Amino acid sequence: MDTTALLEALIRIPSFSREEGEACTFLEGWLQAQGFPVRRKGNNLWMAAGEPDGRPTLLLNAHIDTVRPAAGYTRDPFTPTVEAGRLYGLGSNDDGGSLMALLQAYAALSARSQPYRLVFTATAEEEVSGKNGIESILPEIGPVDFGVIGEPTRMQMAVAEKGLMVLDCTVTGRSGHAAREEGDNALYKAMDIIQWFRTWQFPKVSPFLGPVKMTVTQIQAGTQHNVVPDRCTFVVDVRPNGEYTNPDLLALIKEAVPCQVQERSTRIGSSSLPLKHPFVQRGLSAGLETFGSPTTSNQALVPFPTVKIGPGDSARSHTADEYIFLEEISAGADLYVRLLDGLEI
Repeated sequence: MDTTALLEALIRIPSFSREEGEACTFLEGWLQAQGFPVRRKGNNLWMAAGEPDGRPTLLLNAHIDTVRPAAGYTRDPFTPTVEAGRLYGLGSNDDGGSLMALLQAYAALSARSQPYRLVFTATAEEEVSGKNGIESILPEIGPVDFGVIGEPTRMQMAVAEKGLMVLDCTVTGRSGHAAREEGDNALYKAMDIIQWFRTWQFPKVSPFLGPVKMTVTQIQAGTQHNVVPDRCTFVVDVRPNGEYTNPDLLALIKEAVPCQVQERSTRIGSSSLPLKHPFVQRGLSAGLETFGSPTTSNQALVPFPTVKIGPGDSARSHTADEYIFLEEISAGADLYVRLLDGLEI
């Protein structure tokens, strides 16, 4: 199974988020030619080693979409080139390396009996957290007990990942003439609430991600200089730390602040995997490190425990002249098999 040639072929096909159709069709045909029982929904592919049979389900995931090439590229981003063991090309590191390594691991693990049902997924829209990505195929797959999210982490274990929640807050007052003692200044009222967002610390602190972080990033009030504003709106960027779900945080915030709070979405959740989890314990025994990831991935969109781990380096993602070492892919595939073969979850 020549996954280097496969990755080179995929690099040649532009696969921007929400434009993954051609790449998905190519990968689907390649998997079918290899005899894999691949299924498709939209621009997402999945295959399972057996039907549900009472065993827990372990899901492998990597994404096929890419960002658009950075302006500083000195190479053609769609022409794969191998130099000194490095494969250059858009999507080679994020997320082609993980896609190839997980595919190799799936082939090896599914060839022998496992204490879990193994599912491989190659999904779309990860770079934009789109609703037509991994979320859209979970009902087809059924309940999942544990997931391995392939992302470039230097094959270290991201056991926690920050989430995101954006809040639109509205404070109301009463207008009046600024020259007289009239009105109820909504901007002044908002200042006290903004101070709460600036200083409040939620009690649960993640050992990997620290406290929940809340930052007021935009504010708007007033119509002209001599009118006391009767309305002030501001935006809060909330970064959950894996110790609270987005709905729980939202409820706590609404209870604490005397203004209208409207969430834009609660989809992009944070995650936290206990260190006692069997996968983490096996990884620690193999000498791997654990860390908390500041970047979001498909971990944020699935409702089951996950770990983020894959070949390549996050520092190369979204950069000009992106590359991955071919050795990273083969070593990553071998390590996936070592960590997952016979794992009791």
